[in-house]
Amino acid sequence: MGALCAVTLARHGEQVVLWGRSKDRVEEIRAAGENAKYLPGTTFPKSIRIESDPKRAFGDASIIVSAVPCQHIRSVWNTLKPYVPRDVPIVSVAKGIELDTLLTSTQIIEDCVASAVTACLSGPCIASEVAAEKPTGLVAASRDVSVAEMVQRRFSSPCLRVYTSSDLAGVEIAGAVKNVIALAAGISDGINAGDNAKASLLTRGLVEISRLGVAMGANVETFRGLAGVGDLFTTCVSRIGRNRTAGEAIGRGVPVDEVIASTDSVVEGIPTTKGVLTLANRHQIEMPIVEAVASVLFEGATPQDAITSLMTRQLRPESLS
Repeated sequence: MGALCAVTLARHGEQVVLWGRSKDRVEEIRAAGENAKYLPGTTFPKSIRIESDPKRAFGDASIIVSAVPCQHIRSVWNTLKPYVPRDVPIVSVAKGIELDTLLTSTQIIEDCVASAVTACLSGPCIASEVAAEKPTGLVAASRDVSVAEMVQRRFSSPCLRVYTSSDLAGVEIAGAVKNVIALAAGISDGINAGDNAKASLLTRGLVEISRLGVAMGANVETFRGLAGVGDLFTTCVSRIGRNRTAGEAIGRGVPVDEVIASTDSVVEGIPTTKGVLTLANRHQIEMPIVEAVASVLFEGATPQDAITSLMTRQLRPESLS
C-alpha cells in the first residue's frame, strides 16, 4: 500500500518521498523504478524520491502516510518519531488490531508519537485496480474533520473518489474485522461450500462487525458504507485478496503455519482474529463467525466442524444488531 499511495499522490502532482527501512530494498526499488514485489508493472513517476534515511525523508512533509502492517507499527514509529515534524497529519492505511494492546492503527501511532494528528484512509481497495486507475471509492476518517477533508483533497481524482467521516473508530474497526470475515469466506471457498454460504457469511459477518463497533462507540451507519459493507464485499470476493486467499488455502487443508510462510505479504486477519475475539469477550459481544475462525486457526477444528457449530446454534429471530 505504501507504493500505491506514493504513486497515487505523485500522479496528482505531489512531490513524494517513499521511505523504507531496508537499504537493500530501497536500492532495488530505486534501480527498478517500481515496486516489483507488491505493485508489479506500475512505473513510479519521476517525482517520487526513495529514501532509507528518515532524516532525509520527513523534513518538508505536509502529510505522512503510514502503510506499515498493524503488528509492526509500534516498532517502526518508535524509530521514526524523532524525525516527524510537529502537527503534520499521519494517515494510516493499515487495517488490524495490535495484539498486546488491542489498539487500532491510528491509536498505536498516537501512542508512539505524542503530538500526532491522525487519520485513516480505508474502503474497498485492490491495489492493482487503483494503480490501473479503475474507479474506486474510499473513506478518509479523522476526529478532526479538517484533516479528513485535507486527505480527501489530496487523494481524490477522476478515478478515485474519497468521502470523509468523523467516525475514525468505526472505520478502523470495520477495516480490521472484515479481514477475519474474509478468512471465513476463503475457508468456505476452500471447501466449496457454495454461494449461499458465502452470502450468509457476509451478511452475518457485517452484523458482527457492527455489533463490536457500536459497543466500542462507533456509529452504526459507518458499517453500511464503503468502509463497512463495501470493503467487506471486495475482500471476501476478490480472487487476489490476501485474507480470502489465505482462508481458501486453509479450507483446502494447508496448515496455517504453511499459509503464513508461503506469502511475502502480511495476512493481517490471522493475528487480528485473536485481538477481535479478546475485544468481543471484553465487551460481552457475541461474534460466532469470529469464534469459528479462531477455532480453525488456533484450536485444531476442521472447517466442517466450524460450519457445523455455526449452523446448529440455537434457532432465533434474525437480528441486525
